[in-house]
Amino acid sequence: MFACTLFGVDRQVYYRKIKRRITRQSNAITVVSMVLEIRQTMPRIGVKKLYFLLNNELKQLKTGRDKFINILRANHLLIIPKRSYHITTNSHHRFRKHQNQILEL
Repeated sequence: MFACTLFGVDRQVYYRKIKRRITRQSNAITVVSMVLEIRQTMPRIGVKKLYFLLNNELKQLKTGRDKFINILRANHLLIIPKRSYHITTNSHHRFRKHQNQILEL
């Protein structure tokens, strides 16, 4: 007749939440192990390529792209991109250098 609630939460909801947390953690552990296995051979592979390689396995785990990225972010497995800049000035060359004429103005 009436569901027994403790603090406004049904027993069914309480145990469903525990079960959901356990399944999410086990899925995250599985995803991290698959990523680490691939990263042993290719350590700088990015998230997009990893998602493409693991797409079939992730579909079986019902893990989408955003959830996959969140799992990697939570486990500090995202690759920080290298800064793309070029050093164009070489002040220590062997040629004659002119003095700075506007320094005293």
